[in-house]
Amino acid sequence: MTSLKGKGYILLGKWFKVFSSSAKLRFYPPQFALRKPVVRAVEAAISHDYEVAVIVFNVKELLELKEKGQHEELPQFITSLKQAFKKVVIDQVREENLLTIHDYYSDGITLLMNIKGSSKSLIYMDELIRSISREVKERLLSVNPEQAVTLNTGYMFVEHKHYSIEGALDKAHRQAVTMAEAESPMNEMRESINQIIENGNINLLAQPIFDVATNQIKAYEVLTRGPRGTELENPLALFAVARQTGRLYDLEKIVLEKSFRQISENESPQNVFINFTPVTLSDPRFVNEVKDMLKKYKGVHANQIVMEITERDPILNIEEFIESIRGLRELGFRLAVDDTGVGYSSLYAIIEIMPEIIKIDRSVIENIDHNAVKETMLKGLLLIAKETGSVVVAEGIESIGEAMVLSRNRVDLAQGYYYARPSTVDKISISS
Repeated sequence: MTSLKGKGYILLGKWFKVFSSSAKLRFYPPQFALRKPVVRAVEAAISHDYEVAVIVFNVKELLELKEKGQHEELPQFITSLKQAFKKVVIDQVREENLLTIHDYYSDGITLLMNIKGSSKSLIYMDELIRSISREVKERLLSVNPEQAVTLNTGYMFVEHKHYSIEGALDKAHRQAVTMAEAESPMNEMRESINQIIENGNINLLAQPIFDVATNQIKAYEVLTRGPRGTELENPLALFAVARQTGRLYDLEKIVLEKSFRQISENESPQNVFINFTPVTLSDPRFVNEVKDMLKKYKGVHANQIVMEITERDPILNIEEFIESIRGLRELGFRLAVDDTGVGYSSLYAIIEIMPEIIKIDRSVIENIDHNAVKETMLKGLLLIAKETGSVVVAEGIESIGEAMVLSRNRVDLAQGYYYARPSTVDKISISS
């Protein structure tokens, strides 16, 4: 059995947290959204600024048994399925106790998971889902060689702004079931993302990046939101659906073009950070399409754009990725590596890419003014940046204490609510 710890995911605890103080993994009966322990757990997660993901594992064989009327075989099959899931989840997160598992009314198993509200964490969830699916299948086969299962998975985030917790859980579950049934021609979430991409219906925000020494704005980071008032307004939900439906490249291309259009309209000389996953950067179409956009938007200059590499997706075609990086640099774009300090993968990316900019993750910065070890880590990352000739940006600054630590360590740039919250993208102005 292969655990995520063996793949460099020992720091998953930075993304996933337990729901309750008891940290127990338990099964609940159907309609768990109406049970107080689950509701309280979700409310507690949300109150601590976590997003809650509902993950559905639909079991094809379970549905087939129901359709064939073989109800006498159902109890034993469901029992085996639950035991396999429970054992695998415990093995995956034995030390962290990161998941709570629930029985629900779909044709399979539903898990709940807390994650910090960032699109960077989607790759961790994807990897966990794949690992759980693989090991459940292996465990069932080890018990009964004839008990092969087909797991179709989907996930969605609980939208807690416009609904009661019970209603939000129910809605998120139904959407996750829809994603698990992605082959259905009536998949409403697939249709929603297709409409968004076809109409370019996304909204952009811009968060300023400040010079720590002078407290002057030096750049902006573009942030993406889905259509206002919809279930995909939340960027986690938007990118989760795009990822699960194979439309991630198309979505990120729209973000790029909208960003170029806004910069051109504003006649802005400001440096602008735009996020891209390795999925997009590895696509052989990307560099040529970027060239076409530069020709279309004459007011945009490649040297003012920083392409920020987010997430740690497996790079399926390393040759295409390296070629794309080379092509972007030849055009004049600069590259930033995100998440630095989270784990080995970000340091490896720095070695491979030699980025012009290194972004230090919020997990390093949070409460750094009260944690000498974190400040020592920051100093180490600054030394790495000096060796690579990289500018350093610290993310997620939320207090004057954190800002003071950056100042005394001579960090170059910083962003976060302490300096400024995101605003509409038209705030990327002509001021320097």
